[in-house]
Amino acid sequence: MLLNNYSNEVLECGTDEAGRGCLAGPVTAAAVILPIDFSNQFLNDSKLLSEKKRDLLKPIIEADALTFGVTHIFQEDIDSINILNASILAMHKSIDKLKPIPEFIIVDGNKFNPYNNIPFKTIIKGDSKYLSIAAASVLAKTYRDIYMNTIHEEFPMYNWKQNKGYPTKEHREAIKKYGITKYHRKSFRLLPKQLKLEI
Repeated sequence: MLLNNYSNEVLECGTDEAGRGCLAGPVTAAAVILPIDFSNQFLNDSKLLSEKKRDLLKPIIEADALTFGVTHIFQEDIDSINILNASILAMHKSIDKLKPIPEFIIVDGNKFNPYNNIPFKTIIKGDSKYLSIAAASVLAKTYRDIYMNTIHEEFPMYNWKQNKGYPTKEHREAIKKYGITKYHRKSFRLLPKQLKLEI
């Protein structure tokens, strides 16, 4: 059973990201403030949910949330500032979009930079412990998937519709065969060490 609240503040926001380990596309974060009495028996860490369940939960979260924000940080910025900083930047920019402003922030994972002097707590596996982080994980994942499905149409040979840019065997085989696209993260090891790739 996921918990509603960590801090006892009414305006507590949960934030999480998706796509950190991908070879292509953005890292996407969401921030969500849920009503204090919000409940949903299906909501959980997005990684534990089927795509169908995530897609069903997305409009419910958007309708029931007091406020939410979603942000993509694209591959050029990931290559420039590194994936950890890009993930935190995506979370900050998502929190920027919240109205009202949160009084407390709970973050999935163990890394975060202070945001506007608002107290925060990092929580390992927070997306399977707190509803607002789980909601943020669902929104981050679904919005990122929508984006990856769109750019799949431009480069169908990488099958991003299926692998969403993650380093699957199929994705790496396609990189080996076709090279890289403007959507690939050049700062990532796109192929195993033994396979050279000209960038």
